[in-house]
Parts: sequence; structure tokens; C-alpha cells
Amino acid sequence: MAVIIGKINRLKVLRVVSIGAYLDGDTIGDLLLPNRYMPEGTKEGDEIDVFVYLDSEDRLIATTETPYAMVGEFALLKVVAVSNFGAFLDWGLMKDLLVPFREQKEKMERGRYYIVYVYFDDETGRIAASAKIEKYLDNVSPNYKQGDEVDLLIVSKTDLGYKAIINGLHTGLLYHNQLFKLVAIGDKMKGYISKVREDDKIDLLLEKPGYEKMDDLSESVLNILKKNKGAMNVNDKSAPELIEDLFGMSKKNFKKAIGALYKKRIIELDDKGIRLLKDAD
Repeated sequence: MAVIIGKINRLKVLRVVSIGAYLDGDTIGDLLLPNRYMPEGTKEGDEIDVFVYLDSEDRLIATTETPYAMVGEFALLKVVAVSNFGAFLDWGLMKDLLVPFREQKEKMERGRYYIVYVYFDDETGRIAASAKIEKYLDNVSPNYKQGDEVDLLIVSKTDLGYKAIINGLHTGLLYHNQLFKLVAIGDKMKGYISKVREDDKIDLLLEKPGYEKMDDLSESVLNILKKNKGAMNVNDKSAPELIEDLFGMSKKNFKKAIGALYKKRIIELDDKGIRLLKDAD
């Protein structure tokens, strides 16, 4: 299988030498895994998961370190230096990641964080990053259904809410009036599809919509209650922040969840909190 530059590859150790180990890079040739990255006890014939990239002298090299983002991914990264070539980002490896001037939406400043897309530049043969993330998104029609669980990366704040990247492919919106916890640019989290509009714009939620959501939330409350010996000093009058911290849901959904459990005679409620009934399954 061909080695993919900018990704994790499982490669075979060809030989161990004084400076490290040489790995089978297939069509791109042998790759050096320097001593400082080599797992203890590495021997010929072993297979090792490594990230392949170019070092400070533009030589292909392998490392067991994992960058904050790989080719084809988005991330919030910090500018650590600015030069005549562009801005350099800390992406978790020894060699910083370049954002060329042509890939900056605004002049990047040292010490600030930016959402970028990591790509492989076919012209230069190097890994680089772009702050012009829009050209890498919404290029295919969304094929989501209401309630689908998705991976989100918060990328910006608007008057209506927070814009998020969905599964690294599309953008959607989390509305301010539907958020039950604080979010910030760069946060990664699970979310749910609320609606795909006729113009392909996507509305998002942090909690699963509909009846299926309530079943899941009731079960979640029940499981957390069991882990706390069947009793907790929290009820429908508790602070929203406490409920979110303990149960990971909004106060509104918590009230619905415990209401459903109460109707099924699984829990009892009083001013002190909630308790699991002894005869409940």
C-alpha cells in the first residue's frame, strides 16, 4: 500500500541503525524514524504506526508523534512566527506548519489562533495550511437526516449563533437560544442534525431531537443515578450549570427525562433530590 504523506501509515521496519530505524516507504523509498521517536525494543520486521512529513530540510521523515491536525483536517492552531514566506503554526511537531500569504484571509499575527485546513501542496510537494477554509467545505450536497449524530468543530460566532464544521465536509449553525452550555471557537464535540433546509443550509443541535432523544436522555439519567448509589442531591429546581455538569444536558431536557422516569415509577422526587425506587429494575 502506498504511503500517504501527511497521514498516519503503518510501516515495516527494514533495519535498525545507530541513528534510528529505516522503514519501508514503498514507492517513496526508505523512511528514517529517528531514535528520539523510535519505540523501545524496535527490531527488524516490526510494523509501526508513524506520521510521514517533511523535516526542516524538506526530507521525508517518519515520527511516532501525532500532529494536532493531519492532511484533510481542520483545526484551531496558534501562530508562532511570521516571515517573508507566511505564517508558521504550532501543529505539535518539531517543524512548524506554513500558511503561505496567498492562503491567509487576513494578515496573520504571532500569538493568535486561527482555524485552518491542512493540505498537501502538489506543486511544492510540501504540507501546508490554509485559512481560506470555505473553499474546502460544502462542495458536495449534504446527505443527512434529522437526528444524525455528527462531529463538530466550532469555527466562528455570528449574531444567530455559532458556525460549525460538520464531519469535515459541511458547515452548519448552532443557534444561541438552543445552546445549554458554553462553546468556544476551536471546540470539538458531538452534535446532531436538526434540519437540512431547501438551500442546503444545516441547522444543528447539541442534543438529539425528538422522542428518541428523550428515551436516550432518560436512560442516561438512570445510569448516572445508579453509579451514584441510587440517589443524587439534584432535582428540577437545581441550577442549569449543575445539571449540565452532572448529566451533560440542558435543564429543560433533564426535567423531561426525570418526568418520564417518575411516571414509570422508576424514581421518586422531593426537595432534596432524586432517588431510585427499590423495586425498580
